[in-house]
Amino acid sequence: MMNYFKMAYRNLGRHRRRSVLSGLALAMGTALLMFVAAFFQGEMRSSLETTLRLNTGHIQVRDADYDPDKLSVAWDYLIENPDQVAAQIETLDQVQAATPRLLASGIVSVRDDSSGVEIMGVDPASSANDPYRHLVSGDFVTADDREGIVIGYPLAESLGLKVGGQLTLLINTSDGNVDEQVFTVRGIFTTGSTAYDKGIVLLPLAKAQAFSGAENHASMIFVLLKDREQAEAVAAAMPSQNFQVKTWRELNSLLVLINDFSNAYITFINLIVLGVTATVIINTLLMSVFERTREIGILTAIGMKGRQIITLFLAEASLLALGGVTFGSLAGWALSAYFAKVGIYFGDLGISQGMILDDRIYPYLTLDSAINLIVTAFIITVLASLYPARLASRMEPVEALHGAK
Repeated sequence: MMNYFKMAYRNLGRHRRRSVLSGLALAMGTALLMFVAAFFQGEMRSSLETTLRLNTGHIQVRDADYDPDKLSVAWDYLIENPDQVAAQIETLDQVQAATPRLLASGIVSVRDDSSGVEIMGVDPASSANDPYRHLVSGDFVTADDREGIVIGYPLAESLGLKVGGQLTLLINTSDGNVDEQVFTVRGIFTTGSTAYDKGIVLLPLAKAQAFSGAENHASMIFVLLKDREQAEAVAAAMPSQNFQVKTWRELNSLLVLINDFSNAYITFINLIVLGVTATVIINTLLMSVFERTREIGILTAIGMKGRQIITLFLAEASLLALGGVTFGSLAGWALSAYFAKVGIYFGDLGISQGMILDDRIYPYLTLDSAINLIVTAFIITVLASLYPARLASRMEPVEALHGAK
């Protein structure tokens, strides 16, 4: 077998430029696909993690009649004594944090500028609020602060606000009226998602309850787990009487569906690009067959069998695949590793169907994806060489010798 590879190496060296260009085409295709796989995986991973930590959590416990689309603060739709419910949930071993949150719709205005926002009352001491502690300036609100508010950096920019500045906040109250109050900006945060940051403001839970008239009520208990895959088991252990318990899979059904099918999308793209690359390999080997017609005729005349000629051309394709895939894999890995550190900035990508997208995407290359791509590229390259190999093996010695003249 080693002799076949020695002959294949010499044959490829006859037309070094063509062989190098063919290998380079395969390397570029492999590198591109490896980076594309890392990019899609990074985007989906980032979107899922960001949506869970900012929007849905791993589990939400809500009143049985609560409608998240309405953001109503009427008592009939809220959880009463939410601190007690959260404390009970937090005793479960799998739970990392459980905290009450009150959500309401409102309008922020500064002089002649105004913007619609979602008002979120939070327990400042909870670790679930860590994503909002990435402050551009200022400090996070405290539980007993009755005049402080924390806003996102894009909102602060659009309204020309800085720490210490004042804004007027209007809110829909529990009795159906509208109330307003002047607040002082304590801190300006950034979560890395412009679309999300420009549409939400944070108040201490006690102040949000008093301001909205919700009193000792909350919209939900926001739950983070040590392992999100335990969500169904933990949800089953939670009190469900008069409550609806939703897991992150139920709350993000579209995102979960896209994430589950992302590998299929990547495989489809891989086959398209590798199909184009395989065409280059076929063309290279076909040219080699036609140029070596006389040589093939001599080999068959002295006793080389058809399967041996096929083996020879498969060896040439294997060497091309080995060189191209190896170089392309290293280039793709290096490219993915570099952008995994610095990220790729896309700016405000918006929020779609509850999916929160970061402004900067960090590619994430998994070992499984890399191995699958390497194996697929190698196999497709070798399979692409079967046609020219079979064409060469079927040449009759006499016709080959006469055809070469």
